[in-house]
Amino acid sequence: MKTTPVTFADLQSSVIAVPPLCRNKDLSLSKANNNKLIKHMHKGGIRTLLYGGNANLYNIAISEYHSLLKMLVDLAPDDMWIVPSVGPMYGTAMDQAKILREFAFPTAMLLPTLFPSKPEGVATAVRHFVEKSGMKAVLYIKDGAYITPELAASLVNDGLISWIKYAIVVEDPKKDPYLKKLTKLVDPNIIISGIGEQPAIVHMRDFGVAGFTAGCVCVAPSRSTAMLKAILDKDYKTADAIRQEFTGLEDLRNAHSPIMVLHHAVELAGVANTGPALPLLTSLPAKLLPKIEKAAKALLARNG
Repeated sequence: MKTTPVTFADLQSSVIAVPPLCRNKDLSLSKANNNKLIKHMHKGGIRTLLYGGNANLYNIAISEYHSLLKMLVDLAPDDMWIVPSVGPMYGTAMDQAKILREFAFPTAMLLPTLFPSKPEGVATAVRHFVEKSGMKAVLYIKDGAYITPELAASLVNDGLISWIKYAIVVEDPKKDPYLKKLTKLVDPNIIISGIGEQPAIVHMRDFGVAGFTAGCVCVAPSRSTAMLKAILDKDYKTADAIRQEFTGLEDLRNAHSPIMVLHHAVELAGVANTGPALPLLTSLPAKLLPKIEKAAKALLARNG
Protein backbone atom coordinates (compact mmCIF):
# COMPACT_ATOMS: atom_id res chain seq x y z
CA MET A 1 0.00 0.00 0.00
CA LYS A 2 1.21 3.49 -0.85
CA THR A 3 1.87 5.52 2.30
CA THR A 4 3.59 8.65 1.00
CA PRO A 5 1.95 12.09 1.56
CA VAL A 6 -0.71 13.22 -0.90
CA THR A 7 0.53 15.28 -3.86
CA PHE A 8 -1.03 16.90 -6.92
CA ALA A 9 0.60 14.18 -9.02
CA ASP A 10 -1.20 11.55 -6.95
CA LEU A 11 -4.54 13.23 -7.49
CA GLN A 12 -4.05 13.29 -11.27
CA SER A 13 -2.42 9.89 -11.65
CA SER A 14 -5.65 7.91 -11.34
CA VAL A 15 -9.39 8.15 -11.26
CA ILE A 16 -10.28 7.91 -7.57
CA ALA A 17 -12.50 4.84 -7.46
CA VAL A 18 -15.21 4.66 -4.79
CA PRO A 19 -16.02 0.94 -4.58
CA PRO A 20 -18.66 -1.05 -2.75
CA LEU A 21 -17.54 -3.30 0.09
CA CYS A 22 -18.04 -7.02 -0.53
CA ARG A 23 -19.62 -9.01 2.29
CA ASN A 24 -20.50 -12.65 2.92
CA LYS A 25 -24.05 -13.87 3.52
CA ASP A 26 -23.57 -13.41 7.28
CA LEU A 27 -22.51 -9.76 6.63
CA SER A 28 -18.88 -10.46 7.52
CA LEU A 29 -16.19 -8.97 5.27
CA SER A 30 -15.39 -11.06 2.19
CA LYS A 31 -11.64 -10.85 1.74
CA ALA A 32 -11.72 -13.02 -1.38
CA ASN A 33 -14.30 -10.91 -3.23
CA ASN A 34 -12.85 -7.58 -2.15
CA ASN A 35 -9.56 -8.88 -3.52
CA LYS A 36 -11.23 -9.71 -6.87
CA LEU A 37 -12.67 -6.23 -7.09
CA ILE A 38 -9.40 -4.52 -6.19
CA LYS A 39 -7.46 -6.59 -8.74
CA HIS A 40 -10.03 -5.76 -11.44
CA MET A 41 -9.66 -2.04 -10.79
CA HIS A 42 -5.86 -2.21 -10.50
CA LYS A 43 -5.66 -4.02 -13.86
CA GLY A 44 -7.68 -1.17 -15.39
CA GLY A 45 -5.22 1.48 -14.22
CA ILE A 46 -6.79 2.52 -10.92
CA ARG A 47 -4.26 3.45 -8.24
CA THR A 48 -6.49 5.18 -5.68
CA LEU A 49 -9.43 3.66 -3.80
CA LEU A 50 -11.73 5.67 -1.55
CA TYR A 51 -13.89 3.58 0.76
CA GLY A 52 -16.82 5.77 1.77
CA GLY A 53 -20.50 6.01 0.88
CA ASN A 54 -20.53 3.28 -1.77
CA ALA A 55 -18.90 0.97 0.77
CA ASN A 56 -21.69 1.90 3.22
CA LEU A 57 -19.20 2.92 5.90
CA TYR A 58 -21.97 5.08 7.34
CA ASN A 59 -23.32 1.91 8.96
CA ILE A 60 -20.13 0.07 9.91
CA ALA A 61 -19.60 -0.98 13.52
CA ILE A 62 -16.63 0.44 15.41
CA SER A 63 -15.86 -3.16 16.41
CA GLU A 64 -15.37 -4.05 12.72
CA TYR A 65 -13.30 -1.02 11.76
CA HIS A 66 -9.88 -2.41 12.67
CA SER A 67 -10.61 -5.60 10.70
CA LEU A 68 -11.65 -3.54 7.69
CA LEU A 69 -8.46 -1.47 7.75
CA LYS A 70 -6.29 -4.55 8.19
CA MET A 71 -8.01 -6.25 5.24
CA LEU A 72 -7.50 -3.22 2.99
CA VAL A 73 -3.82 -3.00 3.92
CA ASP A 74 -3.37 -6.71 3.20
CA LEU A 75 -5.11 -6.51 -0.19
CA ALA A 76 -3.70 -3.25 -1.54
CA PRO A 77 -0.96 -3.52 -4.19
CA ASP A 78 2.25 -1.67 -3.35
CA ASP A 79 1.43 1.21 -5.71
CA MET A 80 -2.20 1.64 -4.63
CA TRP A 81 -3.30 4.44 -2.35
CA ILE A 82 -6.18 3.52 0.00
CA VAL A 83 -8.36 6.20 1.59
CA PRO A 84 -10.69 4.98 4.37
CA SER A 85 -13.56 7.06 5.75
CA VAL A 86 -14.64 7.94 9.26
CA GLY A 87 -17.83 9.24 10.86
CA PRO A 88 -20.15 10.75 9.97
CA MET A 89 -20.91 11.33 13.66
CA TYR A 90 -18.33 13.08 15.80
CA GLY A 91 -17.98 10.37 18.43
CA THR A 92 -17.60 7.67 15.79
CA ALA A 93 -14.92 9.68 13.98
CA MET A 94 -12.98 10.24 17.20
CA ASP A 95 -12.97 6.52 18.02
CA GLN A 96 -11.94 5.69 14.46
CA ALA A 97 -9.15 8.30 14.60
CA LYS A 98 -7.55 6.34 17.44
CA ILE A 99 -7.75 3.10 15.43
CA LEU A 100 -6.27 4.77 12.35
CA ARG A 101 -3.13 5.63 14.34
CA GLU A 102 -2.22 1.93 14.20
CA PHE A 103 -1.92 2.06 10.40
CA ALA A 104 0.00 4.09 7.82
CA PHE A 105 -2.83 5.55 5.74
CA PRO A 106 -1.78 9.02 4.48
CA THR A 107 -5.29 10.46 4.84
CA ALA A 108 -8.91 9.61 5.65
CA MET A 109 -12.24 11.17 4.68
CA LEU A 110 -14.90 12.48 7.03
CA LEU A 111 -18.30 11.29 5.78
CA PRO A 112 -20.75 14.21 5.61
CA THR A 113 -24.06 14.53 7.39
CA LEU A 114 -26.52 17.41 7.63
CA PHE A 115 -28.23 16.22 10.81
CA PRO A 116 -27.26 17.02 13.44
CA SER A 117 -24.52 19.38 12.24
CA LYS A 118 -23.67 23.03 11.63
CA PRO A 119 -20.86 24.36 9.39
CA GLU A 120 -18.82 25.69 12.32
CA GLY A 121 -19.23 22.37 14.10
CA VAL A 122 -18.07 20.46 11.02
CA ALA A 123 -14.92 22.59 10.90
CA THR A 124 -14.28 21.92 14.59
CA ALA A 125 -14.80 18.17 14.08
CA VAL A 126 -12.25 18.16 11.25
CA ARG A 127 -9.73 19.94 13.46
CA HIS A 128 -10.27 17.45 16.29
CA PHE A 129 -10.01 14.48 13.90
CA VAL A 130 -6.70 15.67 12.45
CA GLU A 131 -5.31 16.27 15.93
CA LYS A 132 -6.36 12.85 17.21
CA SER A 133 -5.49 10.80 14.11
CA GLY A 134 -2.23 12.54 13.26
CA MET A 135 -3.19 12.75 9.57
CA LYS A 136 -4.72 15.29 7.23
CA ALA A 137 -8.37 14.82 6.31
CA VAL A 138 -10.28 14.60 3.05
CA LEU A 139 -13.13 17.11 3.23
CA TYR A 140 -16.25 15.80 1.50
CA ILE A 141 -18.60 18.61 0.46
CA LYS A 142 -21.89 17.10 -0.66
CA ASP A 143 -24.27 19.94 0.24
CA GLY A 144 -23.87 23.69 0.43
CA ALA A 145 -25.31 23.72 3.95
CA TYR A 146 -22.63 21.33 5.25
CA ILE A 147 -19.73 23.78 5.33
CA THR A 148 -19.13 27.21 3.77
CA PRO A 149 -16.38 27.82 1.21
CA GLU A 150 -14.81 30.22 3.70
CA LEU A 151 -14.64 27.61 6.46
CA ALA A 152 -13.29 25.03 3.99
CA ALA A 153 -10.58 27.50 2.98
CA SER A 154 -9.65 28.12 6.62
CA LEU A 155 -9.10 24.38 7.13
CA VAL A 156 -6.94 24.23 3.99
CA ASN A 157 -4.95 27.30 5.01
CA ASP A 158 -4.25 25.75 8.40
CA GLY A 159 -2.76 22.68 6.73
CA LEU A 160 -5.46 20.24 7.83
CA ILE A 161 -6.83 19.09 4.46
CA SER A 162 -5.17 16.69 2.00
CA TRP A 163 -7.82 17.24 -0.67
CA ILE A 164 -11.47 18.13 -1.11
CA LYS A 165 -14.09 15.88 -2.67
CA TYR A 166 -16.65 18.23 -4.20
CA ALA A 167 -20.03 16.59 -4.89
CA ILE A 168 -22.79 19.19 -4.81
CA VAL A 169 -25.28 18.31 -7.55
CA VAL A 170 -26.58 21.27 -9.57
CA GLU A 171 -28.84 21.33 -12.61
CA ASP A 172 -26.12 22.75 -14.85
CA PRO A 173 -22.56 21.96 -13.69
CA LYS A 174 -21.27 24.93 -15.72
CA LYS A 175 -23.29 27.23 -13.42
CA ASP A 176 -22.14 26.37 -9.92
CA PRO A 177 -21.74 29.38 -7.60
CA TYR A 178 -20.45 27.28 -4.70
CA LEU A 179 -17.68 25.67 -6.76
CA LYS A 180 -16.86 29.02 -8.36
CA LYS A 181 -16.31 30.58 -4.93
CA LEU A 182 -14.48 27.51 -3.58
CA THR A 183 -11.96 27.53 -6.45
CA LYS A 184 -11.27 31.20 -5.79
CA LEU A 185 -10.56 30.57 -2.11
CA VAL A 186 -8.82 27.19 -2.40
CA ASP A 187 -6.17 25.97 -4.85
CA PRO A 188 -8.18 23.87 -7.36
CA ASN A 189 -5.21 21.48 -7.53
CA ILE A 190 -6.47 19.92 -4.29
CA ILE A 191 -10.14 19.81 -5.32
CA ILE A 192 -11.56 16.64 -6.91
CA SER A 193 -14.86 16.38 -8.77
CA GLY A 194 -16.83 13.89 -6.70
CA ILE A 195 -19.91 12.97 -8.74
CA GLY A 196 -18.59 10.40 -11.19
CA GLU A 197 -17.86 10.69 -14.89
CA GLN A 198 -20.88 12.83 -15.81
CA PRO A 199 -19.76 16.33 -14.62
CA ALA A 200 -16.02 15.54 -14.60
CA ILE A 201 -15.21 17.20 -17.93
CA VAL A 202 -16.90 20.47 -16.95
CA HIS A 203 -15.37 20.49 -13.46
CA MET A 204 -11.85 19.84 -14.74
CA ARG A 205 -12.01 22.01 -17.88
CA ASP A 206 -14.02 24.97 -16.62
CA PHE A 207 -13.11 25.09 -12.92
CA GLY A 208 -9.62 23.60 -13.07
CA VAL A 209 -10.06 20.86 -10.47
CA ALA A 210 -7.43 18.13 -10.41
CA GLY A 211 -9.39 14.94 -11.16
CA PHE A 212 -12.53 13.00 -10.39
CA THR A 213 -13.94 10.21 -8.26
CA ALA A 214 -16.27 7.59 -9.70
CA GLY A 215 -18.34 4.55 -8.79
CA CYS A 216 -18.98 2.98 -12.19
CA VAL A 217 -15.22 2.91 -12.68
CA CYS A 218 -15.44 -0.26 -10.56
CA VAL A 219 -17.11 -1.97 -13.53
CA ALA A 220 -15.10 -0.34 -16.34
CA PRO A 221 -11.80 0.94 -14.91
CA SER A 222 -9.98 1.00 -18.25
CA ARG A 223 -12.64 3.23 -19.83
CA SER A 224 -12.75 5.65 -16.91
CA THR A 225 -8.94 5.79 -16.91
CA ALA A 226 -9.03 6.56 -20.64
CA MET A 227 -11.50 9.34 -19.98
CA LEU A 228 -9.23 10.93 -17.36
CA LYS A 229 -6.30 10.78 -19.77
CA ALA A 230 -8.35 12.39 -22.54
CA ILE A 231 -9.39 15.25 -20.24
CA LEU A 232 -5.79 15.83 -19.13
CA ASP A 233 -4.78 15.82 -22.82
CA LYS A 234 -7.58 18.35 -23.48
CA ASP A 235 -9.14 15.91 -25.94
CA TYR A 236 -12.65 16.73 -24.77
CA LYS A 237 -14.39 15.13 -27.76
CA THR A 238 -12.91 11.74 -26.90
CA ALA A 239 -13.55 12.30 -23.20
CA ASP A 240 -17.21 13.06 -23.83
CA ALA A 241 -17.64 10.00 -26.05
CA ILE A 242 -16.30 7.83 -23.23
CA ARG A 243 -18.44 9.67 -20.68
CA GLN A 244 -21.55 8.70 -22.59
CA GLU A 245 -20.67 5.01 -22.20
CA PHE A 246 -21.39 5.36 -18.48
CA THR A 247 -24.78 7.05 -18.78
CA GLY A 248 -26.85 3.84 -18.89
CA LEU A 249 -25.67 2.65 -15.49
CA GLU A 250 -25.41 6.16 -14.04
CA ASP A 251 -29.01 6.92 -15.02
CA LEU A 252 -30.12 3.85 -13.06
CA ARG A 253 -28.04 4.94 -10.08
CA ASN A 254 -29.59 8.40 -10.13
CA ALA A 255 -33.11 7.01 -10.48
CA HIS A 256 -32.99 4.35 -7.77
CA SER A 257 -29.96 4.47 -5.45
CA PRO A 258 -26.36 5.42 -6.31
CA ILE A 259 -25.00 3.10 -3.63
CA MET A 260 -27.21 0.06 -4.15
CA VAL A 261 -27.34 0.11 -7.95
CA LEU A 262 -23.53 0.08 -7.98
CA HIS A 263 -23.49 -2.63 -5.30
CA HIS A 264 -25.68 -4.86 -7.49
CA ALA A 265 -23.96 -3.85 -10.75
CA VAL A 266 -20.53 -5.05 -9.65
CA GLU A 267 -21.96 -8.47 -8.82
CA LEU A 268 -24.33 -8.75 -11.80
CA ALA A 269 -21.52 -7.86 -14.20
CA GLY A 270 -19.51 -10.76 -12.77
CA VAL A 271 -16.68 -8.63 -11.36
CA ALA A 272 -17.05 -9.79 -7.73
CA ASN A 273 -19.79 -10.99 -5.39
CA THR A 274 -20.74 -7.97 -3.29
CA GLY A 275 -23.19 -9.95 -1.12
CA PRO A 276 -26.02 -8.50 0.95
CA ALA A 277 -26.34 -4.84 1.88
CA LEU A 278 -25.34 -3.85 5.39
CA PRO A 279 -28.41 -2.36 7.15
CA LEU A 280 -29.71 0.34 7.38
CA LEU A 281 -29.60 -0.11 3.58
CA THR A 282 -31.31 -2.98 1.81
CA SER A 283 -31.14 -4.69 -1.57
CA LEU A 284 -33.16 -3.26 -4.46
CA PRO A 285 -36.41 -4.87 -5.72
CA ALA A 286 -35.84 -7.93 -7.90
CA LYS A 287 -37.68 -6.34 -10.85
CA LEU A 288 -34.88 -3.76 -11.20
CA LEU A 289 -32.05 -6.27 -11.33
CA PRO A 290 -32.38 -7.25 -15.02
CA LYS A 291 -32.04 -3.60 -16.05
CA ILE A 292 -29.00 -3.17 -13.83
CA GLU A 293 -27.45 -6.38 -15.13
CA LYS A 294 -27.95 -5.34 -18.75
CA ALA A 295 -26.37 -1.91 -18.20
CA ALA A 296 -23.51 -3.31 -16.11
CA LYS A 297 -22.62 -6.04 -18.60
CA ALA A 298 -22.76 -3.58 -21.50
CA LEU A 299 -20.35 -1.30 -19.67
CA LEU A 300 -18.04 -4.18 -18.76
CA ALA A 301 -17.99 -5.29 -22.41
CA ARG A 302 -16.68 -1.86 -23.38
CA ASN A 303 -13.93 -2.22 -20.78
CA GLY A 304 -12.34 -5.01 -22.84
